[in-house]
Amino acid sequence: MNPSESESKSKLILAKDLNFNEKKIELTESYVQEVLNYNQKYNLISKHSEKEIWNRHVLDCAQLVKHIDHKNFNSLADLGTGAGFPGIILSIFYSDIITFHVKLYEKSKVKVDFIKAIIQKLKLKNTYIYDNDYQSHELDTDYILCRAFKKLPELLRISRETSKKSHKLIVMLGKSAQEELNKASKGLIYKYKLVPSITAGDSKIIIIDAKK
Repeated sequence: MNPSESESKSKLILAKDLNFNEKKIELTESYVQEVLNYNQKYNLISKHSEKEIWNRHVLDCAQLVKHIDHKNFNSLADLGTGAGFPGIILSIFYSDIITFHVKLYEKSKVKVDFIKAIIQKLKLKNTYIYDNDYQSHELDTDYILCRAFKKLPELLRISRETSKKSHKLIVMLGKSAQEELNKASKGLIYKYKLVPSITAGDSKIIIIDAKK
């Protein structure tokens, strides 16, 4: 599949299956272009994933809207957001819900500066970037999201020790999903469900009901 086919297919899924309207897709297009432009000078995403950015990054992150209940909850935190995946994608999706807040955490100054520019350019009023370690803050959101951040046992510890209220911990796992689950089983004291990713058959999303 060439880049244009991947983009077209991804946009179709965004619109038909994930309820991204025309304005949100346009905002996503602007964001993607900024990522690709910035990536010429700085390493936001791997160079070999640029051609698959719509499927590998955008759609992969956008599928999380299926697992977030924005009618009953109003906030999420994206730990180690990097270039803004999935935080910025979700911020775009919830941009028309004034009461829904997206908090992004990232240590890299280059990436923080990029995200600040994106928030301003796309006018994402419900989005906040914290330019230091998440451990400097109390996490007080309804959802905590992690994509390619840390191993599951460490994420469980962060969820347990850093968050000050009950929440859903959503972790995007790759091919090693079952192996990570096995290693984390002793620390996994909460109920959870494992769902397949729509972008990669061997990848999984784990949704943990972390009670305080």
